[in-house]
Amino acid sequence: MTLIEVLVALFILSTGILGAVAMQASAKKGSFDAMQRSMASSLSQNIIERMRSNNSTVGLNILNGYNGTYGITPLDTPVLRCNTPSALCAPNQLITNDLYEWELSLIGADVQQSTSNMGGLAGVVGCISHINNAVTIVISWEGRDELSDGAANNTSFGQNCGTKSKKRRQIVVNAFIF
Repeated sequence: MTLIEVLVALFILSTGILGAVAMQASAKKGSFDAMQRSMASSLSQNIIERMRSNNSTVGLNILNGYNGTYGITPLDTPVLRCNTPSALCAPNQLITNDLYEWELSLIGADVQQSTSNMGGLAGVVGCISHINNAVTIVISWEGRDELSDGAANNTSFGQNCGTKSKKRRQIVVNAFIF
C-alpha cells in the first residue's frame, strides 16, 4: 500500500514539474516577443526625436529628407559623421547621419559579436512618411510564430511596409513635428 502511495505521489510531482517547465518556456517566449515590441517602439521614438532635433530654420523642408524605406539595403556611411563637436553639419548632412545611425540600430549592426549583428529585429523594415508636419513611422519585423499579419488592419502605408506574411509584426507611430 505504501509503495502505491509513493508511486501516486511521484506521478503527481512529476506532472507538476513538467507543468512548471512548460509554463517557464511559454513565459520566456512571451518575454522575447514583448522585448521585440519594446525595441520597435524605442526605435520609432528614436527617429522621431532625431527629426525634431534637426529643426532647420533655413527654409528647407527637412521632413522630406527622412521619407523612405530602411533596413532592406544598407545605407552608405556618410562622409561627415556629425558625431563630434568639431564636426559641424548642415541639416541635410544631419539627415544622412540620422538615417544611417537609425538603420544601423534597426538591423542590429550597432551591436556586434565578431562579425555578426547581435541587436535589432529579425527581418526588419522601417518606413517613414509625412504629410505636412504629421509623421508616420512604421516598423515591421518577423516574429517567431505564425499568428496573423501584423499589418492586416493598418493603412495602405503600413501594409506596404515589410514583407506580407503571418509572421509579420508591426508597430505604427504617428507624431507631429513642428
